[in-house]
Amino acid sequence: MPKVLQRLLVFFIGIPVVIAIILPKFCYHLPLHLLIIIFSFLASLELSNMLSKKGKTFPKAITTVLSISLPVVTYLCIYFKLDYVLVELTLAFDVLLIFAIEIFANKEFSDSNTKIANAIFTIVYSGFLPTFISRLTRFNHSVEVICLFVMLVFISDSAAWFFGMLFGKNNRGIVAASPNKSIAGFIGAFIGSILIAVLLKFVFWKDIFGSNGLVRLIILAICVTITSIIGDLAESVFKRSSECKDSGNIILGRGGALDSIDSILASAPFYYIILKYIFDLTEKF
Repeated sequence: MPKVLQRLLVFFIGIPVVIAIILPKFCYHLPLHLLIIIFSFLASLELSNMLSKKGKTFPKAITTVLSISLPVVTYLCIYFKLDYVLVELTLAFDVLLIFAIEIFANKEFSDSNTKIANAIFTIVYSGFLPTFISRLTRFNHSVEVICLFVMLVFISDSAAWFFGMLFGKNNRGIVAASPNKSIAGFIGAFIGSILIAVLLKFVFWKDIFGSNGLVRLIILAICVTITSIIGDLAESVFKRSSECKDSGNIILGRGGALDSIDSILASAPFYYIILKYIFDLTEKF
Protein backbone atom coordinates (compact mmCIF):
# COMPACT_ATOMS: atom_id res chain seq x y z
CA MET A 1 0.00 0.00 0.00
CA PRO A 2 1.42 3.45 -0.91
CA LYS A 3 2.77 5.50 1.98
CA VAL A 4 0.39 8.38 1.23
CA LEU A 5 -2.65 6.10 1.41
CA GLN A 6 -1.42 4.61 4.68
CA ARG A 7 -1.07 8.07 6.21
CA LEU A 8 -4.54 9.09 5.06
CA LEU A 9 -6.11 5.91 6.45
CA VAL A 10 -4.46 6.42 9.82
CA PHE A 11 -5.57 10.07 9.88
CA PHE A 12 -9.20 9.53 8.88
CA ILE A 13 -9.69 6.32 10.85
CA GLY A 14 -7.19 6.63 13.70
CA ILE A 15 -8.24 10.06 14.99
CA PRO A 16 -12.00 9.22 15.13
CA VAL A 17 -11.18 5.96 16.94
CA VAL A 18 -9.04 7.78 19.51
CA ILE A 19 -11.73 10.42 20.04
CA ALA A 20 -14.33 7.66 20.45
CA ILE A 21 -12.16 6.22 23.25
CA ILE A 22 -11.83 9.66 24.86
CA LEU A 23 -15.56 10.44 24.90
CA PRO A 24 -16.78 7.91 27.53
CA LYS A 25 -16.36 9.58 30.93
CA PHE A 26 -17.40 6.70 33.17
CA CYS A 27 -14.86 5.82 35.88
CA TYR A 28 -12.79 8.88 34.96
CA HIS A 29 -12.28 7.85 31.32
CA LEU A 30 -11.48 4.20 32.04
CA PRO A 31 -11.22 3.23 28.31
CA LEU A 32 -8.62 5.96 27.76
CA HIS A 33 -6.62 4.85 30.79
CA LEU A 34 -6.62 1.27 29.52
CA LEU A 35 -5.35 2.52 26.15
CA ILE A 36 -2.59 4.49 27.90
CA ILE A 37 -1.53 1.41 29.88
CA ILE A 38 -1.47 -0.71 26.71
CA PHE A 39 0.68 1.82 24.86
CA SER A 40 2.96 2.17 27.88
CA PHE A 41 3.43 -1.60 27.79
CA LEU A 42 4.15 -1.62 24.03
CA ALA A 43 6.43 1.41 24.23
CA SER A 44 8.46 -0.19 27.01
CA LEU A 45 8.95 -3.35 24.96
CA GLU A 46 9.93 -1.44 21.83
CA LEU A 47 12.32 0.87 23.66
CA SER A 48 13.95 -2.08 25.43
CA ASN A 49 14.40 -3.77 22.05
CA MET A 50 16.07 -0.69 20.59
CA LEU A 51 18.35 -0.09 23.56
CA SER A 52 19.41 -3.74 23.67
CA LYS A 53 20.90 -3.46 20.18
CA LYS A 54 23.77 -1.29 21.45
CA GLY A 55 24.11 -2.16 25.12
CA LYS A 56 23.09 -4.33 28.02
CA THR A 57 19.56 -3.95 29.38
CA PHE A 58 17.46 -5.34 32.18
CA PRO A 59 15.03 -8.16 31.33
CA LYS A 60 12.04 -6.76 29.48
CA ALA A 61 9.64 -8.23 32.02
CA ILE A 62 11.13 -6.06 34.77
CA THR A 63 11.22 -2.76 32.88
CA THR A 64 7.77 -3.35 31.39
CA VAL A 65 6.10 -4.07 34.75
CA LEU A 66 7.80 -1.07 36.34
CA SER A 67 6.82 1.15 33.39
CA ILE A 68 3.13 0.29 33.47
CA SER A 69 3.06 0.60 37.26
CA LEU A 70 3.16 4.40 36.80
CA PRO A 71 0.01 4.89 34.65
CA VAL A 72 -1.76 2.29 36.80
CA VAL A 73 -0.96 4.21 40.00
CA THR A 74 -1.94 7.46 38.29
CA TYR A 75 -5.36 6.07 37.45
CA LEU A 76 -5.81 4.85 41.03
CA CYS A 77 -4.91 8.34 42.27
CA ILE A 78 -7.54 9.83 39.96
CA TYR A 79 -10.24 7.28 40.77
CA PHE A 80 -9.76 7.39 44.55
CA LYS A 81 -9.03 11.14 44.57
CA LEU A 82 -5.51 10.81 45.91
CA ASP A 83 -2.57 13.16 45.51
CA TYR A 84 -0.23 12.66 42.55
CA VAL A 85 2.73 12.52 44.94
CA LEU A 86 2.05 8.76 44.98
CA VAL A 87 3.04 8.66 41.30
CA GLU A 88 6.37 10.32 42.04
CA LEU A 89 6.90 7.97 44.98
CA THR A 90 6.20 5.02 42.68
CA LEU A 91 8.80 6.32 40.24
CA ALA A 92 11.31 6.67 43.10
CA PHE A 93 10.51 3.13 44.25
CA ASP A 94 10.98 1.79 40.70
CA VAL A 95 14.39 3.43 40.46
CA LEU A 96 15.47 2.08 43.84
CA LEU A 97 14.24 -1.37 42.84
CA ILE A 98 16.43 -1.21 39.73
CA PHE A 99 19.38 -0.32 41.95
CA ALA A 100 18.60 -3.18 44.35
CA ILE A 101 18.26 -5.74 41.56
CA GLU A 102 21.59 -4.74 40.08
CA ILE A 103 23.28 -4.75 43.50
CA PHE A 104 22.07 -8.12 44.72
CA ALA A 105 21.46 -10.13 41.55
CA ASN A 106 24.94 -9.77 40.06
CA LYS A 107 28.54 -10.45 40.92
CA GLU A 108 30.05 -8.68 37.92
CA PHE A 109 29.32 -5.01 37.26
CA SER A 110 31.13 -3.99 34.09
CA ASP A 111 27.82 -3.25 32.31
CA SER A 112 25.90 -1.98 35.33
CA ASN A 113 25.98 1.71 34.36
CA THR A 114 24.50 0.99 30.94
CA LYS A 115 21.87 -1.39 32.29
CA ILE A 116 20.74 0.98 35.04
CA ALA A 117 20.67 4.00 32.70
CA ASN A 118 18.69 2.10 30.06
CA ALA A 119 16.21 0.79 32.63
CA ILE A 120 15.57 4.17 34.24
CA PHE A 121 15.25 5.85 30.85
CA THR A 122 12.74 3.22 29.71
CA ILE A 123 10.65 3.61 32.87
CA VAL A 124 10.61 7.42 32.68
CA TYR A 125 9.99 7.63 28.93
CA SER A 126 7.42 4.88 28.47
CA GLY A 127 5.92 4.89 31.98
CA PHE A 128 6.17 8.30 33.64
CA LEU A 129 5.56 10.61 30.65
CA PRO A 130 2.23 8.91 29.80
CA THR A 131 0.95 9.74 33.29
CA PHE A 132 0.54 13.36 32.19
CA ILE A 133 -2.02 12.23 29.61
CA SER A 134 -3.83 10.37 32.39
CA ARG A 135 -3.82 13.49 34.58
CA LEU A 136 -5.80 15.40 31.96
CA THR A 137 -8.85 13.27 32.84
CA ARG A 138 -9.13 14.99 36.21
CA PHE A 139 -9.76 18.42 34.67
CA ASN A 140 -13.25 19.84 34.35
CA HIS A 141 -14.24 19.67 30.65
CA SER A 142 -11.87 16.71 30.41
CA VAL A 143 -13.23 15.54 27.04
CA GLU A 144 -12.61 18.91 25.42
CA VAL A 145 -9.18 19.31 27.02
CA ILE A 146 -7.99 15.85 25.90
CA CYS A 147 -9.50 16.18 22.42
CA LEU A 148 -7.74 19.53 22.00
CA PHE A 149 -4.43 17.94 22.96
CA VAL A 150 -4.87 15.02 20.56
CA MET A 151 -5.95 17.33 17.74
CA LEU A 152 -3.04 19.73 18.30
CA VAL A 153 -0.50 16.91 18.12
CA PHE A 154 -2.00 14.99 15.22
CA ILE A 155 -2.97 18.01 13.10
CA SER A 156 0.49 19.46 13.67
CA ASP A 157 2.07 16.19 12.52
CA SER A 158 -0.25 15.83 9.54
CA ALA A 159 0.19 19.45 8.47
CA ALA A 160 3.97 19.03 8.70
CA TRP A 161 3.77 15.98 6.46
CA PHE A 162 1.41 17.71 3.99
CA PHE A 163 3.41 20.95 3.75
CA GLY A 164 6.65 19.01 3.54
CA MET A 165 5.34 16.86 0.73
CA LEU A 166 4.10 19.87 -1.26
CA PHE A 167 6.71 22.52 -0.54
CA GLY A 168 9.65 20.80 1.14
CA LYS A 169 11.49 19.29 -1.78
CA ASN A 170 14.26 21.91 -1.83
CA ASN A 171 14.53 22.69 1.89
CA ARG A 172 15.05 19.29 3.47
CA GLY A 173 18.05 18.04 5.40
CA ILE A 174 18.20 20.78 8.02
CA VAL A 175 18.15 18.21 10.86
CA ALA A 176 20.60 15.34 10.66
CA ALA A 177 18.44 13.15 12.90
CA SER A 178 15.68 13.15 10.28
CA PRO A 179 16.92 14.30 6.84
CA ASN A 180 13.45 14.14 5.28
CA LYS A 181 12.17 16.86 7.57
CA SER A 182 11.91 20.24 5.85
CA ILE A 183 11.54 23.90 6.74
CA ALA A 184 8.18 23.88 4.97
CA GLY A 185 7.09 20.97 7.11
CA PHE A 186 8.02 22.74 10.32
CA ILE A 187 6.14 25.86 9.24
CA GLY A 188 3.14 23.75 8.31
CA ALA A 189 3.15 22.14 11.75
CA PHE A 190 2.74 25.52 13.45
CA ILE A 191 0.10 26.69 10.99
CA GLY A 192 -1.93 23.51 11.46
CA SER A 193 -1.85 23.54 15.25
CA ILE A 194 -2.70 27.24 15.54
CA LEU A 195 -5.60 26.97 13.09
CA ILE A 196 -7.11 23.95 14.85
CA ALA A 197 -6.78 25.67 18.25
CA VAL A 198 -8.56 28.79 17.00
CA LEU A 199 -11.21 26.74 15.19
CA LEU A 200 -12.01 24.61 18.21
CA LYS A 201 -12.26 27.62 20.49
CA PHE A 202 -14.61 29.68 18.36
CA VAL A 203 -16.70 26.94 16.79
CA PHE A 204 -17.05 24.31 19.52
CA TRP A 205 -15.74 25.44 22.91
CA LYS A 206 -16.31 29.18 23.16
CA ASP A 207 -16.48 29.38 26.95
CA ILE A 208 -14.05 26.74 28.18
CA PHE A 209 -10.79 28.69 27.88
CA GLY A 210 -12.22 32.08 28.78
CA SER A 211 -13.30 35.05 26.69
CA ASN A 212 -9.76 36.44 26.61
CA GLY A 213 -8.00 33.13 26.17
CA LEU A 214 -7.24 33.26 22.44
CA VAL A 215 -3.67 34.54 22.82
CA ARG A 216 -2.93 31.99 25.53
CA LEU A 217 -4.49 29.27 23.39
CA ILE A 218 -2.25 30.20 20.46
CA ILE A 219 0.77 30.13 22.79
CA LEU A 220 -0.39 26.71 23.99
CA ALA A 221 -0.58 25.48 20.38
CA ILE A 222 2.93 26.79 19.68
CA CYS A 223 4.33 25.10 22.81
CA VAL A 224 2.67 21.79 21.94
CA THR A 225 4.03 22.01 18.38
CA ILE A 226 7.58 22.71 19.56
CA THR A 227 7.56 19.85 22.06
CA SER A 228 5.91 17.55 19.52
CA ILE A 229 8.63 18.24 16.98
CA ILE A 230 11.35 17.66 19.58
CA GLY A 231 9.68 14.40 20.65
CA ASP A 232 9.48 13.18 17.06
CA LEU A 233 13.11 14.09 16.35
CA ALA A 234 14.31 12.56 19.63
CA GLU A 235 12.78 9.23 18.69
CA SER A 236 14.54 9.50 15.33
CA VAL A 237 17.78 9.80 17.29
CA PHE A 238 16.90 6.70 19.32
CA LYS A 239 16.25 4.72 16.14
CA ARG A 240 19.38 5.94 14.37
CA SER A 241 21.51 5.12 17.39
CA SER A 242 19.96 1.65 17.45
CA GLU A 243 20.23 1.31 13.65
CA CYS A 244 16.57 0.47 13.14
CA LYS A 245 14.06 2.06 10.77
CA ASP A 246 10.99 1.85 13.00
CA SER A 247 10.41 1.03 16.66
CA GLY A 248 8.00 -1.72 15.60
CA ASN A 249 5.45 -2.64 12.95
CA ILE A 250 2.07 -2.87 14.67
CA ILE A 251 0.47 0.32 13.28
CA LEU A 252 -0.19 0.78 9.56
CA GLY A 253 1.83 3.59 8.06
CA ARG A 254 3.37 4.55 11.40
CA GLY A 255 5.55 1.62 12.50
CA GLY A 256 5.52 0.84 16.19
CA ALA A 257 3.76 2.24 19.24
CA LEU A 258 6.64 4.61 19.95
CA ASP A 259 6.55 5.91 16.39
CA SER A 260 2.94 6.89 16.99
CA ILE A 261 3.17 8.44 20.46
CA ASP A 262 6.66 10.00 20.54
CA SER A 263 5.25 13.51 20.01
CA ILE A 264 2.46 12.92 22.53
CA LEU A 265 4.89 11.76 25.23
CA ALA A 266 7.08 14.84 24.83
CA SER A 267 4.15 17.27 24.77
CA ALA A 268 1.91 15.88 27.51
CA PRO A 269 3.82 17.23 30.56
CA PHE A 270 4.00 20.76 29.14
CA TYR A 271 0.36 20.72 28.03
CA TYR A 272 -0.76 19.61 31.48
CA ILE A 273 1.38 22.20 33.29
CA ILE A 274 0.21 25.05 31.03
CA LEU A 275 -3.45 24.16 31.55
CA LYS A 276 -3.02 23.84 35.31
CA TYR A 277 -0.85 26.88 36.04
CA ILE A 278 -1.45 29.31 33.16
CA PHE A 279 -5.06 28.59 32.20
CA ASP A 280 -5.75 27.73 35.85
CA LEU A 281 -8.23 25.00 34.92
CA THR A 282 -9.77 23.33 37.92
CA GLU A 283 -9.39 19.64 38.70
CA LYS A 284 -12.05 17.36 40.17
CA PHE A 285 -11.29 15.85 43.58
